[in-house]
Amino acid sequence: MTSLRLPLALLLGLLPGMAAAQQNQEWFVPGQQRPPQAQPQRPPQQPQQGQRPAQQPQQAQRPAGQQPPAAVIGVVDIQEVQRLSTAVNQLREEIERRRSRLNEDLQREQNAWREAQQSLANQRAQLTADQIRQRERELQDRITASQTIFRNRSQAIEQAAQQALVQIEESLANIVRSVAQARNINLVLPRPLVIMNAPEFDLTEEVAQQFNRTMRQVNIPAESDGSAAPAAAAAPRAAAPAQQPRRN
Repeated sequence: MTSLRLPLALLLGLLPGMAAAQQNQEWFVPGQQRPPQAQPQRPPQQPQQGQRPAQQPQQAQRPAGQQPPAAVIGVVDIQEVQRLSTAVNQLREEIERRRSRLNEDLQREQNAWREAQQSLANQRAQLTADQIRQRERELQDRITASQTIFRNRSQAIEQAAQQALVQIEESLANIVRSVAQARNINLVLPRPLVIMNAPEFDLTEEVAQQFNRTMRQVNIPAESDGSAAPAAAAAPRAAAPAQQPRRN
């Protein structure tokens, strides 16, 4: 059995408001580089008269081996398992709480910027040119520093969600594999892609129950204050080869 991958819709559903906030605040989104343009492919060169065409490398033939075993199929609804999962709901609530706090802090800071700008405009007549430039520099430095802090906090929230999802993904994959092996199942399909199946094929309820018993909560990285940029996420580990269930 191959390793199980959670739908990306889970991660996207954790931060719906954050994406909207980033679209409304241009400075809130780190600059993105434009993707490199695809180079036009050159047409194959035709051999000149009297010149032998280049030989194409021969494709390696697949070695003769044993036929795959007969498929014993199971069906799992991952979305339903996530909906019933205590750990997934805990993660969603925590990310929502951090996102709301970030948006509230952002609104307060933006209001403070506007008040400082209005105060400077009201005092402009009583200040010298040097004093005005000094006040403007101080305000700009404050805005720049705040932008960096909020950007770091936003990235830290996304990274915390991703790290927690890795834990959920690994645990859920092990549960699906264990349930399938207990029933001598060697092929598991996602239920939304199956047009029709008998209840005996459906592993969703059993997987959800075992998942809640095994993983009651997820370890979520501590919330960042934005003073430092979050460390780069570690490279994903290579998946270990899955063991085939024993056939009776």
